[in-house]
Formats: sequence, C-alpha cells, structure tokens
Amino acid sequence: MLNMSMDDRLIKLLKEIEVHGLENDARVIERPRKMLNLEPASAQLLSILVRASGVTRAIEIGTSNAYSTIWLAWSLKPAGGRILSIDRNPDKHALAQENLRRADLLDRVELRTGDAAEIARQLAGPFDLVFLDADRRSFPEQFQILLPKLAQKALVVADNVLSHPEEIADYLKLISSLADFQHTIVPVGKGLSIAYRG
Repeated sequence: MLNMSMDDRLIKLLKEIEVHGLENDARVIERPRKMLNLEPASAQLLSILVRASGVTRAIEIGTSNAYSTIWLAWSLKPAGGRILSIDRNPDKHALAQENLRRADLLDRVELRTGDAAEIARQLAGPFDLVFLDADRRSFPEQFQILLPKLAQKALVVADNVLSHPEEIADYLKLISSLADFQHTIVPVGKGLSIAYRG
C-alpha cells in the first residue's frame, strides 16, 4: 500500500518501477544487472522516518533505478531537502535519471557515479541522513568515512539486515558500538538497521 498523500501519478510511477525491477531481477542472472529495489514496506517506513525527523541533507549509497531515491526525494521535498545518490553503474544512473525526471524530482537529487568510498571522501557534508543499500561488506568503510561528515543530529539507515546477516555483521557491530547512536533493527522487508544520534 503506497502512501496516499502522494499524487496518483507518482504512485503509478513507483509501482511501475517496482514491477519492472522484480521482472528484471527474475530474468537476469548477473548481479550488476539486477535492480534489487527496496521493498515497498521498507520504503514506506523510511519515508515516515525522513518526514518525522525533518532531515534535509541526505546521502544514499546504491541508487539502482531510483526507486528508493524517489521515495527519499519526495519525503525530503516538504522541508526543502536534497539527496546525493551514489552508484557505481553508469547504466543504472542513466535509468535513475530518467525515472527521477518522470517523477519531477531531478531538482532534488544529485547523482554521482563511481566508487562510493572514494566519492564520500571528497564530500564536505554535513549530512543528517545516510541510507546504505549497496555492497554490504563495504558499509563499515563507507560509514566510517561519512561519520565525521554527519550533522550533530543524524539518521543512519541500512537495508538487508535480515536477508544478508553475515555480509552486514561488521557494520552492525560498528554502529552498535557507538555510544552516541541509538540503534535498532526493524523486521520489515529485508530488515532495516535504524540508528539515530540526536
């Protein structure tokens, strides 16, 4: 069930992207060509968190076809927020750009193509939202690079906690070790790790 405060056009587009992603992932074998979109229930929760916390400066690692990016950009828009989204695959970024154009949200998003850790090192911040949804074994390195670039109040969300527990274990150990972050795991979709420093 999509958020009904969205206009019908955007709801229809998100459903189209969701269905296309599922059909694509059932058809292709090579992982880099899979969309691996965030589940709708996880997207809903992320949207609620973004709007309730009032964050405005977001970074997403793992754009894919922009399904989650659209959710984030739409959720950030009322507060005047923007999102920088990183993906290593230029073909996916081309698709993401077209989907963001169709969603009329391109002005809210900056797409960066390349290695997430390298790009993160070049960023100034501060960011008050981090969404990690790409190579799970790289999450600890990416987060440690971003940590000093976070605002004092910051929301950090990572996907695939329940679907890939071994791959994300080091990240969970790291985020749980930070005394200034409150952390929990929510069994929605493939499992979301949600941490907040306030």
